[in-house]
Formats: sequence, structure tokens, C-alpha cells
Amino acid sequence: MKVNGIDSSAIQAMVAQLKATAARAHQPAQPLEGTKAIEQPAAKVDFSQALKSSLDSVAAAQNSATQLGDRFTMGDDKVNLSDVMISMQKASISFQATVQVRNKLVSAYQDIMNMQV
Repeated sequence: MKVNGIDSSAIQAMVAQLKATAARAHQPAQPLEGTKAIEQPAAKVDFSQALKSSLDSVAAAQNSATQLGDRFTMGDDKVNLSDVMISMQKASISFQATVQVRNKLVSAYQDIMNMQV
């Protein structure tokens, strides 16, 4: 199913990527070969922190694209048009993906609220 031109499988892939990133952030260092591995309980993934870091990266991409565009407009010779366009497209795509994740979360919330107990 497509929502605003983005396939729902892309949304699910984005959510899976967020979960994987959050899980990697909380993993302990791997023991060296030949040493005993100490079993530790799995760390809990803090959804709010994963969401905040994702939103921060989207904001950083947008700010970077804006700064590159401003530098290009001012005539900076070190910035070329292709770099500006690529950074703007990356920021746009990351923002669209974030909006789709938000829409999916709102939809899930509404589904839960409409459940009969």
C-alpha cells in the first residue's frame, strides 16, 4: 500500500532500521577470542531515545543542506551545485521518511485506542 507516494514496506524498513540502531547503541563490546563471554541480560531499548536521535539526525541533515545552499548562494567557490542538490535531496528524503513513521505511529495509536476491552 502506498501512502503519499511512499510504500508501506519502506516505512517498516525505517522502523526496523531505528530499532537496529538503538540496539547497536546499547550493545556491550564483544570479548576477545579465547576469553570467556560473560552472559548479560539484554539491554532494554529506549524508544524515546531512538526516536530523538533519529529526529536529531533529520534536523542536522536539514541544517547542513540549508547552510550549503546559503554558502552556494553567497558565491563560495568551495561549494558546487551538485553537493547542494544532493544534500537537499537527502534532507528531503529523511524528512519524508520521518513523516511516514509519524503517520504509522499515529495510526497504530488510533488502532489501539479503538480496541474494545
